Amino acid sequence: MNAHSRPPAGVSRTAVMIARARADEQARPDRLFADPLAGVLADAAGDVSDLDFVRELADTHFVLRTRYFDDFCLAAGAARCTQVVVLAAGLDTRAYRLPWPRPTRLFEVDLPALVSFKDRVLAGERVRPACERVTVPADLRGDWPAALLAAGFDRTRPTAWLLEGVMMFLSDADNDRLLARISSLSAPGSRIAIEHFNQEFRRLPQMNQVHERFRSLDALANSWLADPVRWLARNGWYATVAAPTRLAGEHGRPVPGITDPELVGPARIWLASAVRPRLAITLPQKRRLPAIRSVTKLVHRTY
Repeated sequence: MNAHSRPPAGVSRTAVMIARARADEQARPDRLFADPLAGVLADAAGDVSDLDFVRELADTHFVLRTRYFDDFCLAAGAARCTQVVVLAAGLDTRAYRLPWPRPTRLFEVDLPALVSFKDRVLAGERVRPACERVTVPADLRGDWPAALLAAGFDRTRPTAWLLEGVMMFLSDADNDRLLARISSLSAPGSRIAIEHFNQEFRRLPQMNQVHERFRSLDALANSWLADPVRWLARNGWYATVAAPTRLAGEHGRPVPGITDPELVGPARIWLASAVRPRLAITLPQKRRLPAIRSVTKLVHRTY
């Protein structure tokens, strides 16, 4: 594959790195998920060995993260969310590798050059998705909702939204605007899964080299999130946070060093999922609505 057919630099190189991590997991006899297309996409994209040190630092986290979002998708499908939107989809292959219920329609939103590259590679493999797959070339910092609606998105259907490995590359204002737009497009019963990290994680000494490398790729981490449950609650979502120790224990893997509270203290990579209630809760008029702080205490699963 020549250089003109490769994905764009910057954030898209991190997508190649993650695809390589999934391909390595595919090769394991005790793999946590199957992803036969990950290696195909990573090989077509070319060498990203300059990011190997990032994988050495976070490889197990990438694998557990993938499984977390897979399980979220399966649970959303079981809850009749038959419309899925993967924002900053990168080289995601869930449209092909998960057992989607009918009639699921999955939208992949990402930069035009990356969408085009991925479509060309997959066309050469002559594989068929397990659901209706719709690509939406758009920048998340632009008017992506218009592009999504033009592609056939139905805002009356409950939707599962995936924000995997993208929020850290957007500013706080971009993330707030992104969630507001998602919320405005989400029917009752919709679900969302996100990944981000807190300020303490961003300041970890072992992350300095990562930040420097990403800066050179124009993919610098631009934000952090103190409390994902509180952030989601402000837009009407009821969320829970998955503890890395629990995820690792459930799947028989060691706790990743960069997410182990015994090693990193208060630093956190957040994996959170939330639901938009189908029915509003009406309280007597004389009673005050609970503060967001109270809601957070009810639903926040601590470490």
